Amino acid sequence: MSIHAAEPNPVTEHNHSAHPESYGRMGEDRRERQRYHRDVLFLTLCAIFLTALVMGNIIGTTKFVTLFSLTIPDWLLPLVPGLVRSGSTYAMVIPVGLLAFPVTFLATDLVSELFGRKRAQLLVWVGFFMNIFMIIVMSVNAWLPNAFGVSGGLELFDGVYSFFIGNTIASMLAYLTAQSIDVRLFHFWKDLTKGKHLWLRNNASTMISQMVDTVAIMSILYFAGNLGESVNTFGALLILIVNAYLFKFFAALFDTPLFYAGVKLLRRFEEDPSGYRLYDEKAG
Repeated sequence: MSIHAAEPNPVTEHNHSAHPESYGRMGEDRRERQRYHRDVLFLTLCAIFLTALVMGNIIGTTKFVTLFSLTIPDWLLPLVPGLVRSGSTYAMVIPVGLLAFPVTFLATDLVSELFGRKRAQLLVWVGFFMNIFMIIVMSVNAWLPNAFGVSGGLELFDGVYSFFIGNTIASMLAYLTAQSIDVRLFHFWKDLTKGKHLWLRNNASTMISQMVDTVAIMSILYFAGNLGESVNTFGALLILIVNAYLFKFFAALFDTPLFYAGVKLLRRFEEDPSGYRLYDEKAG
């Protein structure tokens, strides 16, 4: 009895040879989609950051609002400086432009965590030069002759422009310094803790940089005369600085859960070159 070797099955051979190629194409398609979604995420965070930045600079100190007021108990009065209260009443008064700025630090921290220091610093520089572009465009509009009888809000434009220039210049100086400090401190703590303790780098970087930002911008606006008539002493300026910083301080605390949630939800898009990942098995 003769034994013949099994004839090769062309269909089976074709399927086996096709599989590696098809799997390769599927893997490449998956990587391409992930790159696309990562770019969308980065651009979305940039858009949120730049929108909050522009809005804050335009409305700036045009209006101050009272977030809340409270009556301080008698036993607590000795611990609260008289400079920041009226009798036994404390009121949290801040400029409307300030409401948007905590979002800028949350956005840069997310970019820092997910995309690394270079991209975060790039975003800071883009925001800085966009402010310059905004000043140029607004100044050209202000210098061009008015079409009398056509303009519907000339006084409004002039008022917004006068506040906008002072606010934006002050913001640019404070912003570039504070945001750069925020990015550097964030990665200093991230490297020091080897990717652990997200709450530490989020709050330690933001609270310090926000202090720099608050003191710088309020002081510049004070000397430029872009604050209200009642703010004519260093004591009144100090009240505004304290109120603004307290708002930013608690905003930084409250955005920590949002930061954790954002990093966990978006961790599949992470590409930080430092290699430290918050949700690795060994990271806490």
